[in-house]
Amino acid sequence: MRLEYFQMIDRIVDLNVDERTIRSACTVPLESPVFEGHFPSYPLMPGVLLTECMAQTAGWLVSAICGFTAMPILVGIKSAKFRTFVHPGDALEFEGKVEHEGSGFVVGRAIGRRDGKAVCEAELTYRMVPYPSPAFRDSLHEWAKRINLPLQELVK
Repeated sequence: MRLEYFQMIDRIVDLNVDERTIRSACTVPLESPVFEGHFPSYPLMPGVLLTECMAQTAGWLVSAICGFTAMPILVGIKSAKFRTFVHPGDALEFEGKVEHEGSGFVVGRAIGRRDGKAVCEAELTYRMVPYPSPAFRDSLHEWAKRINLPLQELVK
């Protein structure tokens, strides 16, 4: 996890396009400038960054389902809940599922866990948009490879 670069997911653990599910894993870094302000002498993972972990997990699933033909942009967060504190060094796992898609939008759910217990969850809505450029799409392909997304099986 590289908080400063919004690279939240360390690896994809499981992806099932047919069942429209994904699992990802990451470890909160022990040190980050984020923790200098959130909070001094009591570092906590900000809820907005936990939301980003859920959004990226489900977003990778949406990209896989559409074969990287369009880009999912987060446009809505509903029913977000944060159940406990997350600290530097915590190992997290996120699950995502697509629940509905149509008219250029996709709705999914995600949940984050530490040691099997829920730390956060949300309903997420994405708008599917064209990639701004082939170079941008290529950069996402490289990122997907780094986190073990089986890209060669997915790209249309």
